[in-house]
Amino acid sequence: MRVGIIGCGGRMGRLLLAEVLDDERLQLGGGLVRKGSNLAGQDAGVAIGRAPVGVTLSVDPEIIFAQNDVVVDFSTPGASLEHATIAAARGKPLVIGTTGIPAHEEVAIRQEAERTAIVLAANTSVGVILLAELVQRVAAVLDDDFDIEIVEMHHRRKVDAPSGTALLLGDAAAKGRGVDLQTSSVRARDGHTGARIAGAIGFAALRGGDVVGDHSVYFAGDGERLVLSHLASDRRIYAKGAIRAARWLIDRSAGFYTMRDVLGFSDD
Repeated sequence: MRVGIIGCGGRMGRLLLAEVLDDERLQLGGGLVRKGSNLAGQDAGVAIGRAPVGVTLSVDPEIIFAQNDVVVDFSTPGASLEHATIAAARGKPLVIGTTGIPAHEEVAIRQEAERTAIVLAANTSVGVILLAELVQRVAAVLDDDFDIEIVEMHHRRKVDAPSGTALLLGDAAAKGRGVDLQTSSVRARDGHTGARIAGAIGFAALRGGDVVGDHSVYFAGDGERLVLSHLASDRRIYAKGAIRAARWLIDRSAGFYTMRDVLGFSDD
């Protein structure tokens, strides 16, 4: 299976290149970097500090989709939508792990998924998806006597907040409670805020150091707290999950999928 990687100039892109090159079941069919990148035209192996592998990094997304069976995209909002449009036009499966995609772009990506198979995942970690399943089930059992608060921490360079993973967990909690996340969430507190609103789902975002990603969901009741957490110490978990999604996606019909589908969870 020939795999193309989009976003090879970033941390995740480099990890994905390594993951594909180290998997004997896969063949690296190309990599994409942004226009103007000093990596353009460079051998993919050399770009990640290895021996040459005979695959040149390109700035043309059309080439990446033409040369590969499936493409994995960890780039930027806007660019990922453009790539989804190309994937749909060519009928090529696409895994999108880009974070911070606004709602209107996700709607457009879902529309492109009517023509090809697309996995869109705010987090490709298997552990995080399992955490989200647990959060949804716990939220369904515990009533409003238990307040839900989501706390996340990431490295100082992260530009979006709350994280896509925090929103994923919030959505899981909202589904468990049978409420709408947009109308139930509290994204910031400052000053004299008054008492906590019953049924609200709170978010807190911390930034500092080189933290890969820590997420905790608090179910706080009177006299007891249940805390569900996932702590990431190595970004390779996201690369491994994304490649797992790519292998799963290759045989799927056109449609919009998530990591829940990849792991075999149903909505029953």
